[in-house]
Amino acid sequence: MKKMFLFLIMASAISCGKKVSQESTSTAPKEPKKEAVVGGDSDSHGCKGSAGYTWSVLKKECIRVFENSTRLNHAEDGKTYSTVSYVIFDGNKAELFLDIQKESIILERKSEGDSWVNGDWQLIPWKGYVLKKAGKILYTGE
Repeated sequence: MKKMFLFLIMASAISCGKKVSQESTSTAPKEPKKEAVVGGDSDSHGCKGSAGYTWSVLKKECIRVFENSTRLNHAEDGKTYSTVSYVIFDGNKAELFLDIQKESIILERKSEGDSWVNGDWQLIPWKGYVLKKAGKILYTGE
């Protein structure tokens, strides 16, 4: 009788083990993982922001504003900034890439030595460059 009881316990343990292992393998199909495509962050112009490129209206191409441009720093106001802004020049036009603006700003000047202007924005060539908005100095650069 003891042998029969022991046999039943072992048989039920084995059948339960098979059932558990079958349940774990017959789960619902896993959803495929979405992979991030490296360099797949192109903007509407095809510029890859992850590689440092942004669209230049003035140059009509993707550029890296930190290359071949003039760096503009925030004017002294007691604050510490971790961002910078840039300006590129092409003839009598200048394009501003500001950390406070989403889109670039195109400025024009009438003749050599004049300031570049667009509305209340003014880029003055003085001891490097001074950028003003509505008469207030916002940035300076070399």
